[in-house]
Amino acid sequence: MPLILEPKAELTLSIEVDSIRMEKVRTMPIAEIAELLVQHGRQQVPLGTFFDVSGSAKDDETIIWRGDCSRVKRIGVEHSGGTIRVEGDAGNHIGAEMSGGRIEVTGDVSHFAGAEMTGGLLLIGGNTGHSLGAAYRGAKKGMRGGEIFVRGNAGDEVGHSMRRGFIAVQGNVGDAAGFKMLAGSLLLFGNSGAQLGAGMKRGSIVCFQSDSTTRLLPTFLPASTYRPLFLRFYLKRLQDEGWIITDDMFRLLFTRYCGDFVATARGEILLAMS
Repeated sequence: MPLILEPKAELTLSIEVDSIRMEKVRTMPIAEIAELLVQHGRQQVPLGTFFDVSGSAKDDETIIWRGDCSRVKRIGVEHSGGTIRVEGDAGNHIGAEMSGGRIEVTGDVSHFAGAEMTGGLLLIGGNTGHSLGAAYRGAKKGMRGGEIFVRGNAGDEVGHSMRRGFIAVQGNVGDAAGFKMLAGSLLLFGNSGAQLGAGMKRGSIVCFQSDSTTRLLPTFLPASTYRPLFLRFYLKRLQDEGWIITDDMFRLLFTRYCGDFVATARGEILLAMS
């Protein structure tokens, strides 16, 4: 039976729960887990003040946050192994700096999900806020490994300063996706906002919408038209996680644009041909 954490009532202030980590709670008894301190406003209070605690993560290495956790921040920060499942919404910084394991969210999440992560898998069933897989303000490197798959929409600056890894967004994304991207792969299945790939040095941004609906900066220039073989690996990986990938997606032709010429111009944006 997994360790289950469920809010006793609706939260009025945000709670930061980065103290609740798999390696710490795996072998702890319920009473001790309930006494772990979490940040509530300006005070540190026991987890059990706001959450009912039951079960154990000892056998299956699984933690379940059940219910509305939209005001619960920093779930799974530096997560390194096992599974965290959020059955509802989650707050800021979920999966930030994670290095391994798996985090699943059935609902929406807020900003900086998967920020600066280096490994593992973050699955988001709903929408996400700004700065998905991004660098924190002032940092030079964002996501450096791992995978983030979003079923809904994402906000601005998806993959800001991304260095490695794989991000896929099934819905729409906001402005500046792939901003200052250094490497890695970003697959966008919906519409994208302005300034796509602005300042990117390397890496690949793939847009599955028709090239007539995507606005590129003038510092990206067309280079070729082809069917990229590397996409087969990514599409099959998404199929493994239950995404509906049609046969037509494997046969799409893309126009390849090189840029950003204000940086090194070694990045690429692939736009599906209409």
